[in-house]
Amino acid sequence: MTLLDRVIGSLRHHHDLLAELVGTLDEQALAAPSGSTEWQVHDVLSHLGSGAEIMLGPVAAAAAHTEPEPAANEAVWERWNATDPAGQATAFVEHDARLVEALEGLDGEQRETLPVDLGSLPAPVPLVVAAGMRLNEVALHTWDVLVAFEPGAPLDADAAEVLLELYTGPLSMLLHWGGKADRLEERTVVALEGHGLAIDEDVSLVAEPPVAPTATFTGPVEAAVRLFGGRLPAAYTPEEVAVHGNVTLEQLRDVFPGY
Repeated sequence: MTLLDRVIGSLRHHHDLLAELVGTLDEQALAAPSGSTEWQVHDVLSHLGSGAEIMLGPVAAAAAHTEPEPAANEAVWERWNATDPAGQATAFVEHDARLVEALEGLDGEQRETLPVDLGSLPAPVPLVVAAGMRLNEVALHTWDVLVAFEPGAPLDADAAEVLLELYTGPLSMLLHWGGKADRLEERTVVALEGHGLAIDEDVSLVAEPPVAPTATFTGPVEAAVRLFGGRLPAAYTPEEVAVHGNVTLEQLRDVFPGY
């Protein structure tokens, strides 16, 4: 199974999980605070649903070998924002299903060769990048929804492993975009689950233990991935997570403020 196959499989898992949960949520539950600062549960579902609607166009265009329609993101967001919470939740299930089904419908050759023009990047990207960016968003926001009802909920373990692999390759730019290296005063190299997290002039992750680490992060992979996404505040940090060396966990939280 390729990395992209695993990404698409994880997107299906998250869709099914959220679709089942959405069917049980009443008005009060949809208005509950989520794990995403300043967003309620329905806001998270609206964000994921509008994102699915926007991404389906480029994916479908790539599969049909046609030019994607001009982006109309603002109009899409305005329409979703004007929808009531129950409508947002229902529409999320519908639009996310369409995107996941479109990705699942691509054959092996298409998965390996199709470039996708997302419109927001300088050039078309391989499908693994487009789908990986979607999984990064879906996995983190699914956690945002789950912790509204189960404060100790972890990020999906399989998704965490896939995302860690993506961060060392196709999605290395996400740590560059999301990490604030200038918030540390000295060069830091963190040993983390068989990986090396380097924070100097930039932030990068490599899939091998560092030769001379200056610090060590211990804890589950899902906690490390949530750290990178700005979702490891003290209230949601497993007891086994610890950082030792020339940086503290609180300082690492500051490096990764989230998005």
